[in-house]
Amino acid sequence: MLAIVNKTYFFTLLLLIPALHGCAETEATDYPLTAAAEGIYFHQGAHEEATPDNHGAIANIGFIVGESCVAVVDTGGSYLEGQQLRNAIRNITETPICYVINTHVHPDHVFGNAAFLEDNPVFIAHQRAPAALAGRQPFYEESFQELLGDAWQGTEFIPASKLVNIDQPLELDLGGRIIKLESYPTAHTDHDLTVLDKKTRTLWTGDLLFVDRTPALDGSINGWLDAMQHLLKIDVEVMIPGHGPISYQGDKTALESQIRYFEAIREGVRSIINDLGTIEEAIREVAVDEADNWLMFEEYHRRNVTAAFVELEWE
Repeated sequence: MLAIVNKTYFFTLLLLIPALHGCAETEATDYPLTAAAEGIYFHQGAHEEATPDNHGAIANIGFIVGESCVAVVDTGGSYLEGQQLRNAIRNITETPICYVINTHVHPDHVFGNAAFLEDNPVFIAHQRAPAALAGRQPFYEESFQELLGDAWQGTEFIPASKLVNIDQPLELDLGGRIIKLESYPTAHTDHDLTVLDKKTRTLWTGDLLFVDRTPALDGSINGWLDAMQHLLKIDVEVMIPGHGPISYQGDKTALESQIRYFEAIREGVRSIINDLGTIEEAIREVAVDEADNWLMFEEYHRRNVTAAFVELEWE
């Protein structure tokens, strides 16, 4: 299920960047960036849970460089990672950072926002992001502070100042390139947003797509499957997922693998519900043959089946 890589466009920049803030000091570490396409860079997060050692750097985050503006797409799992990303941007360009776009408000994607406050950017998110943030902010802050320890220093939620409505995409001109932001109905979460760079046909999917790592259902299995069908129809050259390696040359094998996984869950759960079975049966039996195809399967698969059962039993 590994994505096909076009080596003509693929290279890695190793940037020696010190992570500096407060008492959470670390030695200089490599913060690798991949040039996904012309003017588009991303850091691939680790396939693990957030820890003090990784600073919460477990999601794919990055930026798009235009002639007059830089747009950041997600900022990482801590202030420290946000600082690393900002330093990486400044090692490449002095172009103003005009926008910080959050694909959703899960902590591993937004806890680096505060590192960009000095740039005075417009923070952008889905129309439902403020409500999602209000409902979960205390829990996210408490849980990530516990996970990160000293690496939590300086981390805080920075809310969006501009929202993108469902069925009303927003286009931003970065100078010489237009990016299109699109908000989705409930899918991975109830506030997912994608970013399409029209110049290179590069699509940032946020967590609508996981590659290699078991996806985490925090919204609607039906809605997520609908969203993935929509993604299949978009004409793209490069696809940057929320987690895992990118796909080149319009390859959508990774997306098809995720569709297969969720269709297997939906079919299996519906069958058990129709037979008047229990949620315990579903957790024990549904789509367990997918285990060899996904990392962190034990951590997330049972949760996915549970969420799907709760949704589908009331169809």
